[in-house]
Amino acid sequence: MELGLNAIWVMLGAILVILMQGGFIMLEAGSTRMKNAGHVAGKTIFTFGIASLVFWAVGYGLIFGGDGNSIIGWGDFFFDTRAVSEGDTLPPTILFLFQLAFAGVSLSIAWGGFAERGKLSVYLIFAVLFSALVYPVIAHWIWGGGWLADHGKQDFAGSTVVHLTGAMAALAGTILLKPRIGKYNKDGSANDIQGHNQVYTTLGVIILWVGWFGFNAASTLSVGDGFFGFVAVNTQLAAAAGAIVALLVAWAARGKADVPTMLNGALAGLVAITASCAFVETWAAVLIGAIAGVLVYGSMVFFEKRKIDDPIYALSVHGTAGVWGTISTGFFASDSLVEEVGVGKAGLFYGGGFEQLGVQVLGVVVCGVFAFVVSYIILAIMKAVMGLRVSEEQEIIGLDLSEHGAYGYPEQMKKASADSIQA
Repeated sequence: MELGLNAIWVMLGAILVILMQGGFIMLEAGSTRMKNAGHVAGKTIFTFGIASLVFWAVGYGLIFGGDGNSIIGWGDFFFDTRAVSEGDTLPPTILFLFQLAFAGVSLSIAWGGFAERGKLSVYLIFAVLFSALVYPVIAHWIWGGGWLADHGKQDFAGSTVVHLTGAMAALAGTILLKPRIGKYNKDGSANDIQGHNQVYTTLGVIILWVGWFGFNAASTLSVGDGFFGFVAVNTQLAAAAGAIVALLVAWAARGKADVPTMLNGALAGLVAITASCAFVETWAAVLIGAIAGVLVYGSMVFFEKRKIDDPIYALSVHGTAGVWGTISTGFFASDSLVEEVGVGKAGLFYGGGFEQLGVQVLGVVVCGVFAFVVSYIILAIMKAVMGLRVSEEQEIIGLDLSEHGAYGYPEQMKKASADSIQA
């Protein structure tokens, strides 16, 4: 009975996390220009398909393979979907699918740094290499019994494993691709290149928000005593606090209640609570989300001033908030919750001293550096061999037409072209 209930719950979680790909489509498409909308949507499906096959072939084995060591897993390649072991508390196929969904989310985050200027062929190759060489290593260190797990690293659902890893890959891509045409003026000032549909962006965020209950609450991997409900409440309130605080900060700083900043605040709250949702009391979850809302706005301003063109703010939402969320358990992890979850030690504010905080900082630094350096090396080689960026002409006409031969909005774009010619 318990096995069946656990299986249904985690399978539902896997479905919700896979549904988050729809949220990324709406968020990224809405945050970019109309001439690239079809490309954004299509490459998400394309690369999620690639990530799924690579995860089946090697990714799962490199994370959880039983013949590995503290650095990398080994075994279970081309995962045997018929394999069942005595004593399993969850069908292996469902755990496999759940973990696959997480790997796909990390890759989708990485694409934020490539938006509106990366070649489709780059998505293909980097999707394979990221899914085989970057994500599995960090996931093994923390979730697969690796060296950070041995140190008691707390990352319940992936502020580091999923979000920081994807964000560091996005940073590498953003730096190597350089800013979009027209983003910066000669004097260094930035132009606001607005997305074409704020309603799509908002819908994308709410889809992601709902999907996050699969992300966080289903990471309990069991129905048990209903502990997943506690995790879900922490997730909800952190997201709410992030959205409200980010809007208020932007309103105070700019004199306008900026909707995109509010949306990024909600996502930042979700990212931040992802590591700590099972380790902190609810009041702390609200505070963690609220601080994430402040940090995401400051981070957006910081990166833009440094000419790092991040169209969907992946670095701020998933990187900065991912760092904060991971470190937050070092402050707020409750001794009683740590005992219940069975990972690490209590945080600084609960009498645990600096030990857990040190482990969390170590994990952020090592994982962030690894993800960035390996991604940068891969992309730098690709840039030298095949180039990363479409031509100036292709970027101007849009990736829908230049990469796929058809616009995502054919009637609107053809009308705009006709009006331009007549003018």
